Amino acid sequence: MHWLLSGPLSIEKLTVNITGLPASLQGKKLVQLSDFHYDGLRLSEEMLEKAIALTNQAEPDLVLLTGDYVTDDPTPIHQLILRLKHLQSRSGIYAVLGNHDIHYKHAKAEVTDALTSIGIHVLWNEIAYPLGKELPLVGLADSWSREFNPVPVMNQLNPDIPRIVLSHNPDSAEILQTWRVDLQLSGHTHGGQIMIPGIGPAMFFYEKLTEKIPRKVRHRVPFLQENISVVKHWEWAQGFHRIGKNQLYVNRGLGTYLPGRLFCRPEVTIITLQGE
Repeated sequence: MHWLLSGPLSIEKLTVNITGLPASLQGKKLVQLSDFHYDGLRLSEEMLEKAIALTNQAEPDLVLLTGDYVTDDPTPIHQLILRLKHLQSRSGIYAVLGNHDIHYKHAKAEVTDALTSIGIHVLWNEIAYPLGKELPLVGLADSWSREFNPVPVMNQLNPDIPRIVLSHNPDSAEILQTWRVDLQLSGHTHGGQIMIPGIGPAMFFYEKLTEKIPRKVRHRVPFLQENISVVKHWEWAQGFHRIGKNQLYVNRGLGTYLPGRLFCRPEVTIITLQGE
């Protein structure tokens, strides 16, 4: 996608406070990348190359990928991994899948196998310990899949131990309030893509508008024929949020759908962990 439609790449840096974070993990640096939609149209090679370079320049302790590597057809994943294999991290690269990665029946296995082949750990309702037992990393199935069920996964964890959760769709933060989540990392929304300054994502108002148009009329207007709700909580479309006692960060993603982005640049996120 040409930079005129996507805007220049942005680096977002933040420090996240985590109660009970061990001294050994103070200052650990995470880099989050999300929503590549690598299909030859929605993400330019130049932007992808720059995102990988910026990630490596940050010298992260952990690289975290939060889904939608492809757009429906999983075939481009085999070209994408030739780029992603250049990512560098002290403690590894961990990933979850998004709704687009499981669009076709065989897509989940194909995307997972491709990422695994270059050493990326794909978590699907699993817990990993790349930074040690004192900070578990939970990777959940996409919330639109039939296998999304955080109960047996989250219930394995001692509530006294801090944890990071990867979940592609930020709406899952509503359900995850049942458990302690010191930091949830999500994507999915592309930040809303078109933001109205001081108001919010234009998509929120588009969905409200289409709901009021009779179905018979919508079927006659091309851009109204599909009325698929992206998220319920557009207020969590991008950035840092407190959801009850939990903390959520939503990455704006790298890929861009038409009609493009406005006041919503694609993003590489650099997160530093700090105890409190």
